[in-house]
Amino acid sequence: MRARLIAVGERMPGWVAEGFAEYRKRLSHELPLELIELKPGSRGKGRDDARAIQDEGAAILATLPHDIHVVALDGGGRMWSSEELADQLARWRMAGRDLAFLIGGPDGHAPEVLARADQRWSLGPLTLPHMLVRLVLAEQLYRATTIIAGHPYHRA
Repeated sequence: MRARLIAVGERMPGWVAEGFAEYRKRLSHELPLELIELKPGSRGKGRDDARAIQDEGAAILATLPHDIHVVALDGGGRMWSSEELADQLARWRMAGRDLAFLIGGPDGHAPEVLARADQRWSLGPLTLPHMLVRLVLAEQLYRATTIIAGHPYHRA
């Protein structure tokens, strides 16, 4: 099983890129993680934010293979503890489909993206910068793989 992280936004700060690269390396044997960065829609004075959301949604949907299991990161989604995420990961592995984790733009996901999602995952009630969400997601996926493997990284 392989995973894709499809994220609206480009040019991670160096410290985020380094942290993400570290967890991506740690995941390479258990859950290879590919990062796909998409250009944000145009926003600003005189711009239509709804159009930007639609453009971002179309770009996200265009990257998704038909048979992939889609998990949209969304504030309205279900919150999972690290142990619950490990259980989810074990179930996803049993299903035998690749995974796509979606991070939308600053205004969230287009309705079409949420409709395509098989699941919606919330990292909690905090508002996090989208670049930081990438790092948190990668770390939590690594933590889930170590829980499944019985590795001592996770101390509950």
